[in-house]
Amino acid sequence: MNSLITISIEQGLIFAVLAMGVFITYKILDFPDLSVEGTFPLGAFVFAKFVTLGVEPITSTILVFFAGAIAGAVTYYLHIKMKIAAILAGILTMTILYSINLRINGKANIPLYNDPSVFDYGNVIIVLLVIVFIIKILMDKFLKTEIGYLLIATGDNETVVKSLGIDSNKFKLLGLTLSNGLVAISGALMGQSQGFSDINMGTSIIVSGLASIIIGDTILKSVTKIKGTTRAILGAISYKLIGGFAIDLGFAPTDLKAISAVIVIVFIGYNNFSFLKFKRSVD
Repeated sequence: MNSLITISIEQGLIFAVLAMGVFITYKILDFPDLSVEGTFPLGAFVFAKFVTLGVEPITSTILVFFAGAIAGAVTYYLHIKMKIAAILAGILTMTILYSINLRINGKANIPLYNDPSVFDYGNVIIVLLVIVFIIKILMDKFLKTEIGYLLIATGDNETVVKSLGIDSNKFKLLGLTLSNGLVAISGALMGQSQGFSDINMGTSIIVSGLASIIIGDTILKSVTKIKGTTRAILGAISYKLIGGFAIDLGFAPTDLKAISAVIVIVFIGYNNFSFLKFKRSVD
């Protein structure tokens, strides 16, 4: 049981980086970006390529961010410049990335057991806590800058941003590149944690990201002063712990996809019923 909790916390911290990335598109920009299902394995495959070429693992993990950012820029181009619907643009990028991921290393599964990783520098949970903390601090500071405020404003009311004579599209580009860059880092961390990069590791990963955000918002909805990044982090850890407890109760690992979907359904349903109950009491 203790080892299961430890593994759940480790994966929760990795998914916290994913959740902070999805937080930008889902909560700030209100953009349904499905390209993350291709960006997540992209991070693992790009890391594998760099590290097998002899690049130091910390540098390899940082470089992964830029690969993910380029993927986000592709989604932006398809949606804004080519006038393709947001969901379809993300699906097209994801489809393109599937082939690119296979091209990067020439095969669908890359073992990393004998290669260096960021976890060689200390305890896995401590290393992940440091990474998550650094990303959270940087995100919080960025969102308090003028550019950060305009990014938030673009998601809240794009018309107001345009009325100021500012091109709101460049903030959509910024949000998509930042989001996918973080998702790629999460994928790289997962590859290092599990010891391999696999072409299918991004399947349904958007559900995990959304579940983390929804759970974080639900369990902390009465606490207004907690930042969105903190909610995403705590939601990701809670999400993986719930999955870990489900396995401990006797569910098979193959049931995790269904469990993930059920978790999302339960929390969304709870939020919807709570809202309706509140609305009736007000009326």
